[in-house]
Amino acid sequence: MATKRNEPDVQSSADDKSSSADYDSKDSTVEETPSTESLTFTLSLPTQVRETPEHEAAVAIDDVAVNAHHVDPASMATTSISFVPSSVATMPAEAAHEPAVIPDLPPVDHATTRRGRQRTEVRPAPESATMLTAERLINQSKKSRRPAPEGFLQELVYAVTFHLVNLGDSYYVRERKALETRITKTFTGGTRFVPVLTRKGGVGKTTITALLGMALADTREDRIIAIDANPDRGTLAERIDKQTRATVRDVVMRSESLHTFSEFQTVVSRDETRLDVLASDTDPHVSEAFDEGDYNVVADMAERFYSVAITDCGTGIVHSVMRATLQRADSIVIVSGGSVDEARLASETLTWLESNGHADLVKNAVVALNTATQGTNLVKLEEIEAHFKSRVREIVRVPYDPSLATGSVVHYRDLNKLTKNAALELAAVVMDGLPEVRTN
Repeated sequence: MATKRNEPDVQSSADDKSSSADYDSKDSTVEETPSTESLTFTLSLPTQVRETPEHEAAVAIDDVAVNAHHVDPASMATTSISFVPSSVATMPAEAAHEPAVIPDLPPVDHATTRRGRQRTEVRPAPESATMLTAERLINQSKKSRRPAPEGFLQELVYAVTFHLVNLGDSYYVRERKALETRITKTFTGGTRFVPVLTRKGGVGKTTITALLGMALADTREDRIIAIDANPDRGTLAERIDKQTRATVRDVVMRSESLHTFSEFQTVVSRDETRLDVLASDTDPHVSEAFDEGDYNVVADMAERFYSVAITDCGTGIVHSVMRATLQRADSIVIVSGGSVDEARLASETLTWLESNGHADLVKNAVVALNTATQGTNLVKLEEIEAHFKSRVREIVRVPYDPSLATGSVVHYRDLNKLTKNAALELAAVVMDGLPEVRTN
């Protein structure tokens, strides 16, 4: 906006001053009165008009008065604009009803940061302790070094090269580990019963029972028990260091009070391999009273605490305990000596079992050929093995060992390497014939 300037009237101000001076000189005696006149100054400035630039005028809005209480319907209008694309993609009618398939993201193997590890999915239900497996907890991305090899040459190369060259285990070590893998077979559905029997005494039946139980107990992680069910005076408990005087008779008498495994341990003896042995009665007159019902009571107690129960059936196959033993048997071990009559009696044992309704046990049976008996060097062991292989599932040779020949306590750690390998092979063969899952 332009501002107007007014120039002062200089001539009018000079006349006023001269008039005032004349008045004062003429009438100096007159009383002075206050003046009510006002002085006005007018300043006139040149008018300056600002021109609006074109770019401001293009976006300026005209000042138009608007009535807030009145709307003109004529000024309100809508405008429709149609777009026509040059090309339109159409979807087939069949595909229009099919839902779109969005592939899932690839799973994340492991968290790479600490924050990522803290975001692990939490299950809605509480987890059991078996869920804490090594595969779940150990970081598989970190490559672990192979375990140290076993074997003289392999261990020497591994030590000389400062653990840089690992040739792996020797052949014999790999064979032993393969046997251990077969022995550690897992079972579900109850205890597996394996009776050891023969028709002739003195062929090493009790020794074979002890070797089989020790090999199983030393390799497996669960509990193994050997029950001396000999109606005559059994000697199975004398093959280990006895820790109690309790026998199968005490288990029958105290069956109602033996509720926990710690209570049951008071009636068994345990050797260095963790094999538990339940002794038979030492008095022959008392042992005659150990019948089928008593064995079932002992077997029921063993089923509560053990995974595998080996039964030393004693000499003969027609005594009172044999029926209950064979009814519970999952596999059997027939012990034979290396002489002609011992092999023949062992074969007749298989014939008796087949004729009394146990043909399935015969097909799944294992023959332990004890080569420590007299006359072994005079017979053809290969012919004996060929005979039994035509009737049973497998046959295992048990070599002579001075530690076994004495007939006293068997120390599993002191056995010869061949004897220990034979015991492991016997245990592996027996485990191969046991069912993993029991349905009945």
